[in-house]
Amino acid sequence: MSAGRAVLITGTARGVGRAMALHLAAPETHLLLHHRGPRAELTDLRRACADRGARVTPLRADLADVEARERLLAEVRAVTDVLHVLVNNVGVFGETPLLELTPAEWQRTFDATCTAAFHLTQGLVPLLRAGAPARVVNLGDSGADRIVARPRATAYHVAKLGVHVLTRSYAKVLGPDGITVNQISPGFLENSVGEPGVRLPAGRPGRFADVLGALDYLLSPAADYVSGANQVVSGGWNL
Repeated sequence: MSAGRAVLITGTARGVGRAMALHLAAPETHLLLHHRGPRAELTDLRRACADRGARVTPLRADLADVEARERLLAEVRAVTDVLHVLVNNVGVFGETPLLELTPAEWQRTFDATCTAAFHLTQGLVPLLRAGAPARVVNLGDSGADRIVARPRATAYHVAKLGVHVLTRSYAKVLGPDGITVNQISPGFLENSVGEPGVRLPAGRPGRFADVLGALDYLLSPAADYVSGANQVVSGGWNL
């Protein structure tokens, strides 16, 4: 990633979001790092990114809440008038069986996982246009492009299917503005919940580094003509 870019990543307190923040931290890079919990949970990450030369702005918001998302958008606009990269990483995973799923749980999962990706992308289009050529990268999962029965974690899978449709739709409408929109869909990762259920074809869980390789490609000049793509990073799992 070249110097002088403004990058917003959601869900950076842990997991692949944290790994992406550390990976993109560099001199002349302004990292806007979203998290949901106490401000202290981002202290170590802020320090590590700053040590790599990045300017860091923490952004705290519950992305399941529409008013919190609006406040986050206002905070972003207050600190930058341009955005080069938006990574919609947040996803709420719960394994509740479908017949035990409550409407409140459904709504929260869908809003944080899918509606937030819509709302933040929609609200940041002017800044992305100002930063063009710009990139939007959404995090899906390795089954996000298929309509199949999902009796467990149903809300999560429906939300990720929605993210997939959003990715392709935004790619079509934002392409003329010089903004590419793509999706990275990891499989069973090193921090995934539960068990994969079958032997992983690659012989191991995915590493954050595997996802970072896909991110590097989508942010590179080599991917200037790639938009609406779903980059599956699963080691052959869930095919």
